[in-house]
Amino acid sequence: MDRSQLHIAILSSPGMGHLIPVLVLGNRLAAHYNIKITILAITTSSSSAETEFLKKSTLTNEKKTIEIIPIPSVDISHLINSSTKVFTQLRLMVREALPKIHSTIASMTHCPDALIVDIFCTQILPIAEEFKISKYAYHPTTAWTLALAIYCQVFDKEIEGEYVDLKDPLKIPGCKALRPDDVVDPLLDRSDQQYEEYLKLGMEYAAFDGILINTWEDLEPETIKALRINEKLRSILKVPVFPIYPVGPLRRTVETNEPDEVIQWLDKQNNESVLFVSFGSGGTLSTKQITELAWGLELSQQKFVWVVRPPSDGDADSAYLNSTGKETRGMSGYLPEGFLTRTKDMGLVVPMWANQVEILGHSSVGGFLTHCGWNSTVESLTNGVPMIAWPLYAEQKMNAAMLTEELGVAIRPAILPTKKLVKREEIQGMVRILMQTKEGKRIKEMAKKLKKSAENALSEGGSSYNSICELVKDIRSR
Repeated sequence: MDRSQLHIAILSSPGMGHLIPVLVLGNRLAAHYNIKITILAITTSSSSAETEFLKKSTLTNEKKTIEIIPIPSVDISHLINSSTKVFTQLRLMVREALPKIHSTIASMTHCPDALIVDIFCTQILPIAEEFKISKYAYHPTTAWTLALAIYCQVFDKEIEGEYVDLKDPLKIPGCKALRPDDVVDPLLDRSDQQYEEYLKLGMEYAAFDGILINTWEDLEPETIKALRINEKLRSILKVPVFPIYPVGPLRRTVETNEPDEVIQWLDKQNNESVLFVSFGSGGTLSTKQITELAWGLELSQQKFVWVVRPPSDGDADSAYLNSTGKETRGMSGYLPEGFLTRTKDMGLVVPMWANQVEILGHSSVGGFLTHCGWNSTVESLTNGVPMIAWPLYAEQKMNAAMLTEELGVAIRPAILPTKKLVKREEIQGMVRILMQTKEGKRIKEMAKKLKKSAENALSEGGSSYNSICELVKDIRSR
């Protein structure tokens, strides 16, 4: 390796939702800034989809400016039980993998000039200090959720009882207030281990040399400003001005493959006539909710593409660390009887997985019913596609609130899907509003404005382009 070339290592926690934004960030830095990138990807033994994605990413990296090193899965079975939440499991998996990460960095012929870690890998601090490497955190979602993570230690001291029982919104300095119903999952139960892990994460952020966020200035101007200069937030971070780098919207690009069945079907549909329905790589619905969703889509008489997974009557994120990418049950076993036959001319039902980036970029797609994971949200926004927000877990309720109330690019059920079954009549109504009414047209226009804003942010001279330049300059100066 050319030792004059800047070398950045990026550490990813397990799961497709974390691996994708890390790879996209790595590709951006390598392609546009001539930086050698080493991605350290902590893997899981149960996610074959993750393994295949890593293999594919390695094979397609022809320029060799990115090296992907899988960090083998770590057995944490002795540390968890059946009630341990995914958030806690991810933190534990990273903690147990630290010795392997240490030895991997130690064996490198050119020690990284900087280390960027994703949201669950902030426990890396002692290793970065030992090797005297500049350290940056990558928060691959919104500035609003970052502000909450940082300020939560104040809420912990000032508020008694459960946050979800509060009558008034949680007030984060300089930011949009947060309704108790919309708090991130780790704040739902203060007696659960994931709450303690979340508090630690927020405290660890303050020790980094800067934080990258997958957002852009025009999307969250007030929140980004608060993170940089608000006195109350600055007092927690213990620095006069904390380096915040909005680098988004970073998202996967469309791969030039032969058109698959879904794209061929979309090619035959009218412009913006199809609703795309998908709940991400880890989201699942209950048996009853799948039935209601199927009926709602059928009753709407709207063209649709639905990526469907077998139901889970446990936690909504139950598939996150166990994504096999394979169908183990026939769809007819959990979809309403006759549904596939009755809707064969109006919809396409796809088991388990579809090429989401390509679908959202297709001219026939005019709406997206989504779980509001930030990767999916960014892919929708950058294609100008309006949404029906259906949050399931993690920070998705906050994302849904921002999309509907602040940005005006989505509608959502009257009551959160995590609290109450969304009935077929309401689903039918939401689909028709988004796809067939004046209100839907207005929402589409807002989505298209944000698409243009997103393009400007990453263009030369744009806010995120400049932010990445500042980051690279800061790394070189250390």
